[in-house]
Amino acid sequence: MQTNMHPGKNGFRKRIKSFGFAFTGIYELFKSEPNARIHFLAAVCALIAGILLRISKSEWCVILIVIAIVWAAEAFNTVIEKLTDHLFPEYHETARIVKDISAGAVLVCAMAALVCGLIIFLPKLF
Repeated sequence: MQTNMHPGKNGFRKRIKSFGFAFTGIYELFKSEPNARIHFLAAVCALIAGILLRISKSEWCVILIVIAIVWAAEAFNTVIEKLTDHLFPEYHETARIVKDISAGAVLVCAMAALVCGLIIFLPKLF
């Protein structure tokens, strides 16, 4: 008898397979969403700046967390937009509001990430 605590070989294989699905989702996000690619480019710039400016461990933690938050927000936004488009193929005011709010959430996360980056990098540049 298998339990959730000891999933056995099949359970382990399912867990490994689920990672594959997750990586496929990340690939689809960056392949299909121009804003995700912009966020990716910004993240690469932040990572390069962090290396060149030799930021501290705590500063690295902040940079990595805000990168992850922005990417996660972009992923959730993409899911919300795709589901909304599927459920409301014709124009619907509620669908517009849902999509605008979701996009606004990404903007809030991206602005917070930008401010964190400025707080960390500007003093090291000047």
